[in-house]
Parts: sequence; structure tokens; C-alpha cells
Amino acid sequence: MRVQAGIEVNAPPSLVWAVVTDPDRLIDFMAGLTRWEPVGAKPLALGARYRVRMLVGSAQVGGLVEVVEFDEERDLAWTNVTGVDHRGRWRLRQRRPGCTDVTLRLSYSAPGGLLGVLADRLAAPMVRRNLRSSLNALQMLVEERSRAS
Repeated sequence: MRVQAGIEVNAPPSLVWAVVTDPDRLIDFMAGLTRWEPVGAKPLALGARYRVRMLVGSAQVGGLVEVVEFDEERDLAWTNVTGVDHRGRWRLRQRRPGCTDVTLRLSYSAPGGLLGVLADRLAAPMVRRNLRSSLNALQMLVEERSRAS
């Protein structure tokens, strides 16, 4: 199942990037995210690994993820190493000076054949709400920071 949401943020990509790549801040604005902890001392960059958990309904899902794409101020993507099969991506594109289009995308697949497909479809509205809530919280956080600077 692939779910995505997007928003326009009135701030430059550099400011948005600084927030979405700060592992200590993600839990502050990512709806449903209960854990994003580094594994090892490697900074957020290609190959960095994190233990991730997200609340979907009453279930905590996630596992170990690895950053597989890191294009400064443009794209940050991760994929699971263990746990629920999923991929995630932050995509930032400058719309005009001082304005950034931000897309957050999650693709996931629950195990269990037909029951897994059913679980994916049932979870999609919750996951989509979490993505939208996360983007709205990110927008508020970044735009507030942008006005303050």
C-alpha cells in the first residue's frame, strides 16, 4: 500500500530540511511516531540506521530502518531492514524563493497474504491521517521558525 500527502510550506528548503533531518525533532511533529532512535553513532546520512515505531490504531509497527537516499535539501528516503516491510520518503522542492513543496510518502506491506492486504487497506486511512497531521505540524513549526529568523 502506498500513501502520500503533500503541503506547501512558506519557508526555504534549507529550513524545512533542517527540521526533517533532525532525529531529535521528528517525534515532536510526526503524528503517530513513538520512536526514531539512532543505532550507532553515525549521523543522519546515507547508510544511517534507526529504530522506528509508529502507532497505527492500537498497534505499534516499525523496526530497524536504513537511510537509502540522502540528497541534501531534496530527498531523504529509508527502507526497513527488519520489522514491517516499508519505505518512506521526504521530498522537498522549491516552488519559488522562500516556499517549499513538501511530500511525505510511505509504502508498506503487512505479512499474511490476503489478510495482510486487508490489513494494509484498513490501515491506509489512519496512516494517511497521520501523514497529513505530520505535514500540518511541520508547516506550523517551520513557518514559525522562519518568521522568527
